[in-house]
Amino acid sequence: MKERKQEKYDKAYLRMAKEWGKLSYCQRKQVGAIIVKDRMIISDGYNGTPTGFENICEDEEGYTKWYVLHAEANAILKVASSTQSCEGATLYITLSPCRECSKLIHQSGIKRVVYQKAYKDDSGLKFLERAGVTTHHLPILEEMV
Repeated sequence: MKERKQEKYDKAYLRMAKEWGKLSYCQRKQVGAIIVKDRMIISDGYNGTPTGFENICEDEEGYTKWYVLHAEANAILKVASSTQSCEGATLYITLSPCRECSKLIHQSGIKRVVYQKAYKDDSGLKFLERAGVTTHHLPILEEMV
C-alpha cells in the first residue's frame, strides 16, 4: 500500500518536473528538475544559461554551449543559496543525470533520484548507485503528462 502511494507521488512530481522543463529556452532538450524533502518542494530548476547570459543554449551548429547549466545543477544551486538543505531529499528529473551532475547530487546529500528518461551515458547513474543514492526509472506515459 505504501509503495503505491509513493509511486503516485513520484508520478506527480515527475509531471511537475516535466512542466518546469518547458520553461527552458534550450532547443535540443528541455529538462526539468524538482527537489522534494519531507513532501515539500524545496527547489526547482531547468536547463539553461547562467544568470545574465543570453537565453540561447545552442551555438550556430546546433550544439549545446559548454556553459549551459543542467536542470539538476540549477535546482541544487538554488538550494545552496537558500536556508534549505538537500540532505535526505529526492530529486525528480525528466532525464537521468550526467557524470558531472551526479557528483553534485551525491555531494548535496540527495538520497534518491527518480527520472523519466535515461540519458545516453549511464555512468552518472552507476556513480550514484555506487555512492549509495537510490535511483528509480519511472517512464511516465506522455498522455499522463
